[in-house]
Amino acid sequence: MAFKLGKGTVKRDTRTYKIGRVLATRLPDVPASKDWSAGVPYQMWGNDRFGCCAFASYAALTATWTKAAQGLVLLTTSTVLSAYAEVTGFDPKTGDNDNGTILLDQLNHWRREGLPRPGQPGRDYLTAFGSIAPTDVQGIKRSICYLGGVLAGVQVPRGFMSLGLGETWDLSKLSGADLAPEGGHAIALTGYTAAGVFFNTWGMRTFMPWATFTQIADEAYGLLSRQNWLGIQGFSPNGEEFDSLLAEVRAA
Repeated sequence: MAFKLGKGTVKRDTRTYKIGRVLATRLPDVPASKDWSAGVPYQMWGNDRFGCCAFASYAALTATWTKAAQGLVLLTTSTVLSAYAEVTGFDPKTGDNDNGTILLDQLNHWRREGLPRPGQPGRDYLTAFGSIAPTDVQGIKRSICYLGGVLAGVQVPRGFMSLGLGETWDLSKLSGADLAPEGGHAIALTGYTAAGVFFNTWGMRTFMPWATFTQIADEAYGLLSRQNWLGIQGFSPNGEEFDSLLAEVRAA
């Protein structure tokens, strides 16, 4: 089976919220482990054929959030490819312009214009997002625990491209040419333990140690999704009240 990459060069914007600092003040304590990913039916979402990893991550986060907070929403591959096309100019019919995605461009589009999602209200709008230093393990944990997930970008070592689906990504198992970066990839972080992080890639719940993540990750974002992460009563699955946290993020 082919595995496609597709994360573009990291783009920085000084206006991007530093959500790690906000969560450290607002939600200082994190449990030793939290896993929203168990039992979520992740799919390939076209990432075996196209470099749509950023939008496969969108689908994985949507499934993770809604399964925990409301009722599972599972996007189709055609919806994922439509989102990829909308943001980047990719042509799903011909496969042209399959050039990957700059994550900051995706996130800004998701927040301002929304991304395609069947049903009512018909578009998915990200409420807010903020950057987290990939080496800030506690910040990553907080965002997974309290916001339901993190969109991360990594530089995939060559040796990981030949692993089986769902096989642990562990840099300590690689050597020589296998350590060379193959390219950028977007992944959805959806759970963690003291030892490492669970993430979705190529349709499978996968694990990597923290030492691996902090070495290969080059960007990470905590995402606030009012549309997907809140239940009927307006609270997250952890019981947090959303609007006060959002106000603090926007004031940061």
